[in-house]
Amino acid sequence: MADLLEIPSSRLSPEVLGALLEEFASRDGTDYGDRELSLGAKVQQLRGQLDTGELVLLYDGDSETWDLLPRASARVLLSGGVLS
Repeated sequence: MADLLEIPSSRLSPEVLGALLEEFASRDGTDYGDRELSLGAKVQQLRGQLDTGELVLLYDGDSETWDLLPRASARVLLSGGVLS
């Protein structure tokens, strides 16, 4: 079973949070709609979604990886469920 933790973005330094958001925004397959956005715009959009609670930062201690997920999906995983 995965050892998942929700990490409040406020617990990260601005530099670390910025680096995580830049890495996420530049991942292959990340879709931002019909028009292409700059990396800075993508990061700003992600930061806003974290600030409003729409997105959650999860850390998986088993694989030592992290991801951003919609809050509803994160709740399922944190409660031991599986995403379909």
